[in-house]
Amino acid sequence: MSDWTPEAGTPPVSTPDEPVDGESAAEAPSFEPAGPAPLGVVRTPTGHAAVDARLERLADADHLAADGHIEVYEDVHRGLRAELTSLDARPAAVPGPPGSAAAPGTPSAYDNTHDHRS
Repeated sequence: MSDWTPEAGTPPVSTPDEPVDGESAAEAPSFEPAGPAPLGVVRTPTGHAAVDARLERLADADHLAADGHIEVYEDVHRGLRAELTSLDARPAAVPGPPGSAAAPGTPSAYDNTHDHRS
C-alpha cells in the first residue's frame, strides 16, 4: 500500500477504464483490432479463364483477418505459376500424312535434296 497522495491543486489521474475529458464509454478509443474489410481493389478480367479464376480467389482475402491473407496469396501464386508453366510446355507433335513437316525424316513430295540426276 502506498502513502503517496497528490499535491493540492493537482488534477486527478484517470484510469484506463474511465472516460477521458468527459467522453462517454462509446466514444472512448478502442484498442481492439478492426475486423476484416474489403480493400475495394478492382480485378480486371484477363480473358484467360484459368487466370481469371485465380485472380477472383483474391477476393477471399477481403473477408479474412490479415494473418489469413498469406494462405490465399500463396494459393493464387501457385495457381498462376502453374498456368505460366503450362504456357511454356510445347504441345506434342501431331502426326500428319507421310511427307508432311510433322513427320520428320520422311521424304517430302517437294524434297529439294541434290540426289536427283538430270
